Amino acid sequence: MRLIEIDSLEVPELEAYGTLTEAQLRNRLEPEKGLFIAESPKVIGVALGVGLEPVSLLCERKHIEGDAKGIIGRCPEDMPVYTGSRELLAQLTGYTLTRGVLCAMLRPKPLPPEEICRDAHRIVVLHGVCDTTNVGAIFRSAAALGMDAVLMTSDSCDPLNRRAVRVSMGSVFLVPWTWLEAEDGTPAGTIHKLKGMGFTTAAMALRHDNISIDDARLKATDRLALIMGTEGDGLPEAVIDAADLVVKIPMHHGVDSLNVGNAAAIAFWELSKKQEGR
Repeated sequence: MRLIEIDSLEVPELEAYGTLTEAQLRNRLEPEKGLFIAESPKVIGVALGVGLEPVSLLCERKHIEGDAKGIIGRCPEDMPVYTGSRELLAQLTGYTLTRGVLCAMLRPKPLPPEEICRDAHRIVVLHGVCDTTNVGAIFRSAAALGMDAVLMTSDSCDPLNRRAVRVSMGSVFLVPWTWLEAEDGTPAGTIHKLKGMGFTTAAMALRHDNISIDDARLKATDRLALIMGTEGDGLPEAVIDAADLVVKIPMHHGVDSLNVGNAAAIAFWELSKKQEGR
């Protein structure tokens, strides 16, 4: 452990923890240098467990032999561990480090959708879902309920956003995911790309021609891509029109929609039930 005591925030290596924006952390000009921040020993442990590479740690002094001890033991011996007073670190991060430890990690290289989905049977496509809490919750449900992959359109929230990682409890590291871009740049183009990979596409939307999430046709489909949008604007009409099926969750008392995170959990539970022969 290379322990570095700090008494000032004027340390360039600490920028990742406080002053860099999420876009700067992603480092779009030099993706190989992109970082993300994982919080809490549990979440950092999940990331280390799947082989993600830590760059540095930040924690209060009391956690060196406490909450952070196990994590430090799993990191390279020469990796810097920054520590300082509770008050100083709160100034840097904007909040008290009640979770004990933060870790700056290298972003994994994105894989093409075709590779992510090669052996997938059940995937979810998040189309324009930009709320970090919802994205984190969806990843947690996807991991828990057996979805094989998550694809994201470019106008969706980055799954390695600090809040999304925290809400997911590290599940963003457990489910394969990548970005989905249409060659022609149109919303419907993403659906055509999914069909080209062999998926039956099902758009979750309120429309007269929709079917229930427990419809037998969905379970009988070997390779199914569920497309979800925001609960406010929903999916673009072009996406719905291009999909093979339009799907809804039956509701009562005049309620017409659910938070997208809640809807995802229900849909994943229903769609990931084992099919005969799988």
